[in-house]
Amino acid sequence: MTKIALFGATGTVGTRVLREALRRGYEVTAVVRDTAGLPDTVSGAGSGSGTGTGTRTGAIVVVRGDVLDPASVATVAAGHDVVVSAFGPGRGDPTDLVTAAKSLIGGVRSLGGDAPAPRVVIVGGAGSLRTPGGPLVRDGGGVPAAVLAVMRGHGDALDFLRTVPVEQVRWTCLSPPAQIAPGERTGTYRLGLDDLVVDEEGRSRISTEDFAVALIDEIERDAHAGRRFTVAH
Repeated sequence: MTKIALFGATGTVGTRVLREALRRGYEVTAVVRDTAGLPDTVSGAGSGSGTGTGTRTGAIVVVRGDVLDPASVATVAAGHDVVVSAFGPGRGDPTDLVTAAKSLIGGVRSLGGDAPAPRVVIVGGAGSLRTPGGPLVRDGGGVPAAVLAVMRGHGDALDFLRTVPVEQVRWTCLSPPAQIAPGERTGTYRLGLDDLVVDEEGRSRISTEDFAVALIDEIERDAHAGRRFTVAH
């Protein structure tokens, strides 16, 4: 059974990733700074079915940890197959996104032994995706300063990841579309790489639930090692 260590398990994206992993029968170590909000995030986790898996219920262990501390990452990551980060800075410093990426890579890289190092899957941002007209999403104008700072933080984190040889750490970054919000789990989505995925009406959006489906699908398929990719309905 695949063992996943999940940082940011109580956030909007992290809770959906947690539920999706559990419904597919995976073992998840939910890494949080505060466990107070976690029980609500796993209610109903065993309902429904994952892609091609039938109805299963995984197992969850909750531990305290800090994605910004490489030593903490290493402690948590040991013995896991995949480390997932759904970390977001919230109202904090957007540069923490770069710190988190470096901490995740450094922590995993520091693990020794004969066992393969865990893969790293990081939830990125949409700001560095190219729009159909050519400019990046973050350069399209009209973006509030606070949002732009987070977009640039995600972009800088991605720039760092692209310097990491996949032979050292098998990393993947999944960027959301322009709009992502809680909604229906359909189990369907369309894939892209560095270009924003849009529909016939020019909209780029996905439910947080289907974003989580895509992330767990990537864990199962390992189709974008050493790359950023994106999804949308």
